[in-house]
Amino acid sequence: MAREMATLGFNQRMRQLHQTVLATETRPLNGRVRRITGIIVHATVPMVRIGELCHLRDPISGRTVPAEVIGFDDEEAVLTPIGDLDGMSTQAEVIPMGYALQVPVGPDLLGCVLNPMGEILNRESKTETRIAAYYPTHNAPPQPLSRDLVDQPLQLGIRAIDGFMTIARGQRVGIFGEPGVGKSALLSSIVRGTQADIIVIALIGERGREVRDFIERQLGPEGRKRSVVVVATSDRPAMERVKAAYGATTIAEYFRDQGHHVLLLMDSITRFARAQREIGLAAGEPPTRRGFPPSLFAALPKLLERAGPGAGGSITGLYTVLTEGDGTLDPVAEETKSILDGHIVLSSELAQRNHFPAIDILRSRSRLMDSVTSNEHRASAAYIRELLSRYDDIELLLRVGEYQRGNDPKSDEAIDKRQRIEDFLKQETGDPAAFLSTVARMGELAS
Repeated sequence: MAREMATLGFNQRMRQLHQTVLATETRPLNGRVRRITGIIVHATVPMVRIGELCHLRDPISGRTVPAEVIGFDDEEAVLTPIGDLDGMSTQAEVIPMGYALQVPVGPDLLGCVLNPMGEILNRESKTETRIAAYYPTHNAPPQPLSRDLVDQPLQLGIRAIDGFMTIARGQRVGIFGEPGVGKSALLSSIVRGTQADIIVIALIGERGREVRDFIERQLGPEGRKRSVVVVATSDRPAMERVKAAYGATTIAEYFRDQGHHVLLLMDSITRFARAQREIGLAAGEPPTRRGFPPSLFAALPKLLERAGPGAGGSITGLYTVLTEGDGTLDPVAEETKSILDGHIVLSSELAQRNHFPAIDILRSRSRLMDSVTSNEHRASAAYIRELLSRYDDIELLLRVGEYQRGNDPKSDEAIDKRQRIEDFLKQETGDPAAFLSTVARMGELAS
């Protein structure tokens, strides 16, 4: 009897001890900042992992700055801040959070403007924003065999794009051009004219003045109602600009997982690459082409492959790329073009002639156009392309007055239809064209 009572008492004490342990709030082992060099923080932090989020808390200034572990140097963790390091000292404490950076997702984000940390800066609706979940910013792309086949076109409302380089749902396309050729105006026209269910916009490294102008004037109230905007202006730290790209892609993935067809606009991949270069070089990576570190060329496909079709929904990605000249010596433009499913080239010459959108039809291509358009549509596009090519071949002769009509009927036709084709390709901002109307007008031009 005494033994049974002792056993019962022991079991009761063990249950109480177990409940006490479960109710205890554990405190992570904190680390200490050892040195700060530029945008890189070296710290001794036990048991952290690459990609883990930490908080740098300075007891002197009272500031707390989030930072991400990006590598290790001997026994020290290498972190880069997602914010300014002003006020930090070597007395700062490093608090590991045990998880990677996450951003809020949910249908109530529509109309909101967020920073890369997921904090809402402004929103269209005045009601409280309900968060459905938090997603990590770094996710693996869908498995290749789990993706739906691409078989439907996506109207963007731009005649030059819908007609000559038709974009498919789930396609990824780069918009290449020098500064000042109308990329922002083209993006705003696409937002107003697209038939996508949801639009997610990442403004990376933009001027602060242009951000509000783009959101309030170019997007307009109707565009904002079905859009989520993630912003990291040019004055923000490099890691913030990098995380803006990942955060916007994560939000787009959430809506795709809900079965929506999402249009992801990222302006620009070049500024994402430059921010990645800042971090890589500061962390000690060796420079390669144009000073870009090897980690950039590993990060680009991981980011871009996350867009595309999923199971039921899709992300159609449009990524702007700043180029110098024709971009043939630009490693970012070259690498991006090799990964994406098409390219739209904006011409500075057309922009100088006040031809907008300044899309160079002959240098632009969509690799999936043949999969989502009719035979008649493709035939009309090919015929008009040939007329444009013929006109380019004889333009110099026309300028010097040496061209003789009658020798080549196709060239004569190109001259006769040149103005009609140019009028068709020009389009005012905020004046979207219906897809079927564009195809019908192309048939008339090709007849």
